[in-house]
Amino acid sequence: MASCSDTIYIKADRNIEVTKPEVTLGDVLKIECANPSVTSRVKTLKLLKFHDTDRKNKNRTCVSILKVIACIHEVYPNADVENAGEQDFIVTLEEQKTAGQFVHWVKTFFVVVITFCGAAFSIMAFNNDVDVTKLFGQVYESLTGTESPGFTILELTYSIGVIIGILTFFNHFGKKKFTVDPTPMEVEMRLYENDIQTTLIEDFSRKGKELDVGNSDRSGSSRT
Repeated sequence: MASCSDTIYIKADRNIEVTKPEVTLGDVLKIECANPSVTSRVKTLKLLKFHDTDRKNKNRTCVSILKVIACIHEVYPNADVENAGEQDFIVTLEEQKTAGQFVHWVKTFFVVVITFCGAAFSIMAFNNDVDVTKLFGQVYESLTGTESPGFTILELTYSIGVIIGILTFFNHFGKKKFTVDPTPMEVEMRLYENDIQTTLIEDFSRKGKELDVGNSDRSGSSRT
């Protein structure tokens, strides 16, 4: 057993994807130590292993940072381990299956069509609900004293305003962003991901399936 009195800093993200069944600390952690040999050794320590039986459970498990510290102390019992990341994190085994270019284009096409049709339907439903056409007709007649022909400067500017409003709100057009701020869609996606990760961690913890100290089995199959 090696001896080490150095401080080892570790940091884990909340959700980590790996591509191989045997998971080491270097696969899921960012590790820093003043002694480079200690850093290299810690990165090779085995944390868990996924098995084929995990596929029905999507090859996923939750790991406590205490289990990580225990793994390090098995090799370096005198090391001071400082955690700068998450207390609990999710490890997911992802099979590297890349769809063909045609499949990507088909998916993109359907997403664009569904998004366009959904947005168009929402705008039309809103306009019909508040009867924008009648309102513009009344405004036009009040200002000009003549009956609206059906398409006036009001409808034109309203249509342009809707486009500008959408682009401004979503802060995005094609691959171009107007500002460095994240778009509302990106914010909502991050909030959704955080909610999912919190739920998964709490479910693993409540069911007693979290990989934690006191559990000597490092096989991922019994915890997914």
